[in-house]
Amino acid sequence: MKCTNCGAEIPASMLICPDCGTEVQMVPDYNPLDDVLAREVKGSVEDATRPIQADALRNYQRRAEREYGNSTRVLSQGELDRIRATRRRSADAAGARRQGGDAPRQTGNMRQGGNPHQTGNMRQNGDARQTAAMRRTGAVRQNTENLRRNAEDKKRQQNLRREKAKKKRRNLLLVMFTVVAVVAICAVLLYRNSYTGIMNQGDKALQAGSYRAAEKYYNRAAGKDAKKADAYIGLSKVFIKQEELDKAENVFLNAIDSQPENTGLYEALAKFYLDTEQADKISGVLEGCSKNVLKHMSAYVSDMPEFSLEEGTYTEVQQVTLTGDGTIYYTTDGTEPVAGENGPATESTDTYSNPILIEDGTVVIKAVCINKKGIPSLVASKTYQVEIPIEDAPAVTPSTGQYTSATQISITVPEGYTAYYTMDNTIPTTASAQYTGPIDMPEGQTIFSAILVNKSGKTTQVTKRNYVLELQ
Repeated sequence: MKCTNCGAEIPASMLICPDCGTEVQMVPDYNPLDDVLAREVKGSVEDATRPIQADALRNYQRRAEREYGNSTRVLSQGELDRIRATRRRSADAAGARRQGGDAPRQTGNMRQGGNPHQTGNMRQNGDARQTAAMRRTGAVRQNTENLRRNAEDKKRQQNLRREKAKKKRRNLLLVMFTVVAVVAICAVLLYRNSYTGIMNQGDKALQAGSYRAAEKYYNRAAGKDAKKADAYIGLSKVFIKQEELDKAENVFLNAIDSQPENTGLYEALAKFYLDTEQADKISGVLEGCSKNVLKHMSAYVSDMPEFSLEEGTYTEVQQVTLTGDGTIYYTTDGTEPVAGENGPATESTDTYSNPILIEDGTVVIKAVCINKKGIPSLVASKTYQVEIPIEDAPAVTPSTGQYTSATQISITVPEGYTAYYTMDNTIPTTASAQYTGPIDMPEGQTIFSAILVNKSGKTTQVTKRNYVLELQ
């Protein structure tokens, strides 16, 4: 080690420079504990920094006092200036001794042997100082060890706190996970036992072709909430898949019997009829329903056609007009009108476009109205009877008698009638000769008979004439 004042080599066992007498600096200008703290605690500083006096530091090193482990100890600027001034004065004094004559000789004598007593004292003083320095070094080491132990204790405490925090977090997460799992299980159980959950299980069974299981689920759902139509729709699908339409229909009809005001059931049944091509049954189900149901089902309601003429007996030709909200189909022979996709489905069914003419006889008109959804109404029926009065026996000229010149026979035919005749004394019918104009009287004796027939086929009494023609 070299002296910081004169640069001379100083033996490791000495604390004073042998050349200039400058004391070896055991405490550097900066705090030696900074490096220890930086190495052991890795820069962790928690308490405030405070300056200390040099004497206090020496007392601390001698007594190995334990200071607070996290404090940083530095010399004040005044102390540093005082120590540096003292060292400069010692250096100046050493220089003066070198320049004087006695100091070198004395030093030389000391090196050659000189005064043994003085040399012994110097050695004793050196040993005492060395011992004090070793004590101070031991105190520093002890302090460093204490600081290291304090740092390790603090680190262990921090690790313990971290472990406790981790354990606490793990326990909290475990509790939260358990709570979430319990809630999820409860939610699943509640869902599976709810109306929606049961319906979903029924739908899955239906899709898988497990019809018995699906029927069981749908019945269970209907028991849980009888007002909802979904369960009944599911049941109907189960029977439709098995081609049992009657059972599918009865599912809705039985539910409607017990819930006559449940509009959802009526709508579900109407859709069932449309899907299974039984639209003609919808109007029958809606017949006699309450106003509330009819209002809700207005899109499915198809009113019967209205007739302009009340049924009854008439003595003149009549005309009947039909009206309705949709396309009207009718018959006049008493058969049921049937509508197809593109028009009438039977030969006797006609599409209504013009008033119906009733000329004579009894006519039964049956009509049905098809609304925009293709739903037919109930069949409306009216019976009309037209009885036109029968004319008297037809007028035939000439009258009965003998004739000697060519003569023609004429029949008076009223409007709406047709005349038929015979000349062989038989009663004429519609199969007999039809009168179209005057007839030449044949020679000899002729029994002429004539009748009138109206449009309804009714005939009048027979008019007979006896003619004898002898030409001259």
